[in-house]
Amino acid sequence: EYSYNGCAAQLYFYCSLVDTESFLLAAMAYDRFIAICNPLLYTAIMSKRICCLLAIGAFCGGTMSSVIHTANTFHLSFGSKEISHFFCDISPLFSLSCTDTYKLDIVLVVFASLVEGICLLTVLLSYVCIIAAILKMGSAKGRRKGFSTCASHLTVVTIYHGTLIFIYLRPSTGHSLNIDKVTSVFYILIIPMLNPIIYSLR
Repeated sequence: EYSYNGCAAQLYFYCSLVDTESFLLAAMAYDRFIAICNPLLYTAIMSKRICCLLAIGAFCGGTMSSVIHTANTFHLSFGSKEISHFFCDISPLFSLSCTDTYKLDIVLVVFASLVEGICLLTVLLSYVCIIAAILKMGSAKGRRKGFSTCASHLTVVTIYHGTLIFIYLRPSTGHSLNIDKVTSVFYILIIPMLNPIIYSLR
């Protein structure tokens, strides 16, 4: 059971942090692209100011998306106060709604596609350039070091975005909240726990 204000606050912070992490993972891919493809210009391009701007941009992008999702979700009227989930997420709240959620489903898919599209395109383009640069390296040791530098980040990106796409962008027919519960554990609990281990594997 949840309180209206408590659930709204939880949904806002949850959506904000999920989208902010997506943007930060994209910024990290760009950072690796500069480090491997332009190592001599790295300190000039990735200055403290640029790093701060990337972090602020990620936070602002996550916050904007979260405000839209939270405002849209809490325009609905709800019957039950009991949610069948670990926390207040969009899909379980839509299932509690007494009003039609068709338009909000479209808004959710459009924004999720936009955030995922921007972030994954940035990651994909960065890694295409990185792989091309690594393959041009003369020494096997240099290639190995280049691939090991990127492997940890690519692992996190794959697990994180794969989970988000599975939950938010799959067709609603046959959509099971129980599967969402299990899947959400990956990016809420397992990925943060694995991050230190994955990033230490060099």
